[in-house]
Amino acid sequence: MRKVFFPVSLNLDGRRCVVIGDDGEAAEKEAALREAGADVVRIYDPHRLRDEELAGAFFVISTPQDAGLSARLRALADRERFLLCCIDQPRYGFVAMAAIAKAGPVRVAISTTGLAPRVGKVLKNALQRAMDARFTRFVLRLAELREATRATHPRPEDSSLRRRAMIEAARGFAADVRLEYPAWFDEADAER
Repeated sequence: MRKVFFPVSLNLDGRRCVVIGDDGEAAEKEAALREAGADVVRIYDPHRLRDEELAGAFFVISTPQDAGLSARLRALADRERFLLCCIDQPRYGFVAMAAIAKAGPVRVAISTTGLAPRVGKVLKNALQRAMDARFTRFVLRLAELREATRATHPRPEDSSLRRRAMIEAARGFAADVRLEYPAWFDEADAER
């Protein structure tokens, strides 16, 4: 069992990021990086990758399932000091991609440290369905209330008033989570 990764969100605004690959996943990662404000370079053909194309990169994502390429990228990452994610090959990289459920400004990241990506995807899809348009409106309204409260109570010593006002504004919001397991697991678990 591999060690768990430390969950973190990156501020990529204006940072040079490189995506390697010519598949749908590479396109998805490129779009997500652009959404985060990254300066993205896409390398479609990994066989034509030149080491200097990665110089100055902050974050590199590689989607080809190619152990030779991934080992080369790891050596470059160690030398050039960039973050590296080799999709479905976590032993080569420093970053494991999380499944992300999105609604307005809210991002919920789910990581199984690469051990059970399908479970992460199921959880992401369930959260995505729950975080509908009404949820987005609620969060945006809370953001407006937060700014109004900050304007009404701007002094540093008013922080407890601001905190209490936001706790009260969110009172009544609840979430309910229920999990179901496959029959083979229920049977094996019952035998324990």
